[in-house]
Amino acid sequence: MMQRAVLLLCWLPLLNHCHAVNPGCSCVVYSSSDRPQGGTFTSPYYPKRYPSNIDCLLYTFIGQPDEIVELTFHHFNIRRVRPDCGGGDFVKVFLHLETTGVSEYTPWSGVLCGDLRDIPQILYSSRSTLILELHTQGPPSNATGFFGNFRFIDRRLFETDGVLIPGTMCDLEFVSSQSTPQYGRFYSPRYPSSYPKNIRCSYLFRARLKERIRLVFEEISLQKGDLSCLNRADIIRVHDGVDSGAPTIAVLCNQGEEVEVLSTGSDLFIEFVANSEWPGQGFKATFQFQMLEDAPHPELDKVIPGAVTGNPKYSVIGPAVSATTSLCDMVFNSDQTKTGVVTSPGYPNPYPPRTHCTYDFQGRGKERVQVIFQDLNLYHTSSNTGNKCEGVDSLVAYVHIDGKKEKIDSFCGETPSPPIMSNGPRLSLEFHGVTSSRQSRGFKATYSFTENFGITTGRQEAKYPCAFVYNSNETRNGTFASPNYPGLYPRDTECHYFFNGQPNERVHLHFHFFDVEGVRPCDWVSASDFVEFSNYMSRDRKYSRRCGPLEEFDVESDRKFFRVTFKSNDRHDGTGFNASYVFVDEEGNYTTKPPTSDASTSKGTTTLALLLLLWPVLFRRVAL
Repeated sequence: MMQRAVLLLCWLPLLNHCHAVNPGCSCVVYSSSDRPQGGTFTSPYYPKRYPSNIDCLLYTFIGQPDEIVELTFHHFNIRRVRPDCGGGDFVKVFLHLETTGVSEYTPWSGVLCGDLRDIPQILYSSRSTLILELHTQGPPSNATGFFGNFRFIDRRLFETDGVLIPGTMCDLEFVSSQSTPQYGRFYSPRYPSSYPKNIRCSYLFRARLKERIRLVFEEISLQKGDLSCLNRADIIRVHDGVDSGAPTIAVLCNQGEEVEVLSTGSDLFIEFVANSEWPGQGFKATFQFQMLEDAPHPELDKVIPGAVTGNPKYSVIGPAVSATTSLCDMVFNSDQTKTGVVTSPGYPNPYPPRTHCTYDFQGRGKERVQVIFQDLNLYHTSSNTGNKCEGVDSLVAYVHIDGKKEKIDSFCGETPSPPIMSNGPRLSLEFHGVTSSRQSRGFKATYSFTENFGITTGRQEAKYPCAFVYNSNETRNGTFASPNYPGLYPRDTECHYFFNGQPNERVHLHFHFFDVEGVRPCDWVSASDFVEFSNYMSRDRKYSRRCGPLEEFDVESDRKFFRVTFKSNDRHDGTGFNASYVFVDEEGNYTTKPPTSDASTSKGTTTLALLLLLWPVLFRRVAL
């Protein structure tokens, strides 16, 4: 024991005995008074291996009363003995201290071990003190410990602009008025430190009559992984109204950046629920009270008459037309119309040479922008076919990913174009017409601001942004498909398909087409989109996830309830899937709807269409 104490004293002159805290600990103190600009901290003897049998070594970081502590790990290598870091070597983290010391009874925020990829690389305290507690046990290992930077930050940078509702712990209200700012910020509790366990907070936004609310979640860090938001303990729900009974327009979990949400009315309600054992950092977001597009706007008076081509009935130019703005740039807003037509300049006549037009679409709520092409006839030569539309007349579609425009598809020549859909309320088209030709008509398309994600079967469930219910007492068989099928499915989208049978019924699914971007086992490690199956609302490990291009296959439920979940990330696109379903009884016979007239309908007789739908089921059962 004496030798270990001497070694530690040689490592750092500031090492001292900790008073008024755990008497068995040694500690080193980093104070804002001594180092206002911050500095570095390391494990003993870094970058050499750290000693074994350190009973307790505290790293205490103390800021001023109006400061919080930020730690950034650049290297971390602590020997892991167990997956939960219990026993062996580990670092306890104390982020929410009301005093400058700890004892054996002080609750810690987490325990760290393993490598840098296994831990949060940045830690924040919620008050002015942060403490790390290092423990090591024998035998000695080759682990090299940790190295990092610390700094002290003004906590007032993270103050929420809302008003706390009396009698609550974290319910806030934001009301637009002439005396309040039209924009501001709001955060999860304790942000940028980890939020508390077992909390429920609400954020209510009240705009004025001619206003709507725009939110941007700049950073979301709840839990890692790619689980469906159905199966997450920590979740953000956005409701298009004054309370949780209003329609849900966004459900956020896991991690993300620059997620935009726009209300359809003058109220917006957010629920933040956290029930996980290891809370994440939470979220930071901005809000803005925006005037409606059809409200008086002085800049719109500057619109140049006749600048709009196509059908001006369906479009509004905005904001202002300047010398750098093309005369064919257009903005389509769902406040004015939910559907319309967009064309190239002069359509169906040839478009002029050196044409560059931008078409911006702006929806609200859970609306997605869907564009369906009626005609595409752009100038091309035989020599530039197959080059993915580079350097030729083209129409390019963009969506917003992490606050930036990202291309999802491009069209050129006369190739038939499938429908396209946005991943959120915004979508942009850019038309580049370099060459004019008598034979080149340009393009014509219809657009719509749709809330059903292009899914036309089932009954849409208002509790989720994208969920559809199929009840056997309404229809015994039918089809369902991925969003925007047969076009590319949108990114950052999660859709659920709920099948409800009678107590003696099961559901049989047959996938006729399946192409979901991903690599097995279809998880977040391979950045895969996926389709998940379950007999429950929670995850069912009986069924493996499906992704990639697959041949036709069948899936059957074990219970009267069955769930299919489609989830895409922000990286790749695919065509998705097209499937049929049929409810069968426990003996494997299909069920039919009771007759609505005197004509008898016996079990086993059906129309030709139903026989074709059931053929894969019947054939497989006969083979058995």
